[in-house]
Amino acid sequence: MNTIRKGCTLAHCRIWPALCVLLLAGLSACTSTTIDEFRQAETGISHDETVVILGRRQGAGYETAADFVQCVGDRMGRGRDGLSVVPEQQFVDALFPWFEPRTAPLRSDDLQQLMAQPMVSEKMSQFGIRYIVWLDGQTETTNRMGSISCTVGPGGGGCFGFGSWEDDSSFEARIWDVSSHTAVGTISADANGQSYMPAVFVPIPLLARVEANACNSLADQLKLFVQGG
Repeated sequence: MNTIRKGCTLAHCRIWPALCVLLLAGLSACTSTTIDEFRQAETGISHDETVVILGRRQGAGYETAADFVQCVGDRMGRGRDGLSVVPEQQFVDALFPWFEPRTAPLRSDDLQQLMAQPMVSEKMSQFGIRYIVWLDGQTETTNRMGSISCTVGPGGGGCFGFGSWEDDSSFEARIWDVSSHTAVGTISADANGQSYMPAVFVPIPLLARVEANACNSLADQLKLFVQGG
């Protein structure tokens, strides 16, 4: 298990800078991120092979946010060692209806049967897909405390009060090797942090960037994983 702790960050104080210093002197938004990897088989990828990242979506009541899926894909494609990542919607549209929420394979055992479909096999080859990564998870906000009230009068207005809450992002990536029709590993990312909203005349958000940190950490670990690192 590899634990990554991100530093505390202060929100930008564009208004009332002197007041910001007094208010935020002992207050900051911090995020801690934990990455856990479980490898089931050796991996590797060549320059002409690609990865597709798909979000698990099971009905209207639950789905992995498309923005998070795109964030992970974009991060994996960056840098000199960036991977070729097929956009999720392009892949799903090209292989309709096999990767729609109601028909998408739930287990790696289903992959072999899926690849027996001539159209699926042909499209996979056209895209050069080596790995399918299934992302599953979400961000939850809990423990809201405090309150902020705003007033407007003849002489002006302002907001007063203090609020805080906790954010927790928990995501899991399951990696399938298309060439062997097997699951090769699982990587999970859990990021949590405390956000604050002090208000003296104007609200000043100090936000814990938990989902962004979960995205970056998970993407970096996934890149290393499929490269065989």
